[in-house]
Order: sequence, then C-alpha cells, then structure tokens
Amino acid sequence: MRNFIIHAVVLWALSFSAQAKIESMEFANEQMEEDYKVLIQELRCLVCQNQNLADSNAELAQDLRRQVVELLDKGSSRDEVVDYMIARYGDFVMYRPPLKITTVLLWFGPVVFFFIAGYVVISFIRKQQQSADVGISEQQKQKAHSLLDDE
Repeated sequence: MRNFIIHAVVLWALSFSAQAKIESMEFANEQMEEDYKVLIQELRCLVCQNQNLADSNAELAQDLRRQVVELLDKGSSRDEVVDYMIARYGDFVMYRPPLKITTVLLWFGPVVFFFIAGYVVISFIRKQQQSADVGISEQQKQKAHSLLDDE
C-alpha cells in the first residue's frame, strides 16, 4: 500500500510538467484564419531545428505566431507578412527560401555534399581493392614455402 501511495504522489507531481499550453487566437474572419494557418506552416522557427512555427513550442515561435496575428489584424496580406519577416529575420525564416545568390548554399549545398561524400567513399573502396590486389612474386612464394618446410 505504501508503494502505491508513493507512486501515486510521484505521478501526480510529474503530471504538472506534462501540461501543454494551448494558444487560442481570435480572428476577424475565416480568410484571416486561413492566411494565419498557411503562414505558420511556411515560416520557420528560428531557434528550432527544421520546425515551422506551427510545430514549434519555443517562446520565439509563440512570439512570431502572435506577430503574424497582429500583422493580419492590421490588414497585411500574406505577402506583406512574409516580406516583413524576411526583412526582419532574413531568408532563413522561410521554409523554402527564394533562390538567390545568398541562398545558393541552402538549395544546392546538400547535393554538393552528397556528391563529395560519394566521391570519397568510391575512392576509399578503390584504394582498398588495389591494396588487396597486390600480388606476391614467384620468388616470394618460394621463399615462404622454404621457410615453412624448414619447420
């Protein structure tokens, strides 16, 4: 009975940390709500690894979601909200940044690194095969046999 009480108290205490915040946003119309949903899917959380604003629980993501609502409340369009976020945080705030000189590495970097890694692996395999193919001369074979026969 005592173990049951201890487990119950521990579970009860841990349950407080498991409570999640639920954000409720008020929208003036359905179009604003639709714009909000699209924008938080397209905008990236700047402190999370590969999460958009919709999926992130970081404080910055919460602030950015509120900022999106405020901009939409002021009458900004989707494009104006995106332009504001890019001006403030750079192209990295976009989940799919535009192709520009400054974002070439974001777009093509993974492909380049893939080919470099493939080249390194293929070179390593070829080098291993060449070192394994090194043959022994007939004279070396005879010497090895003579050493073995002496024993």
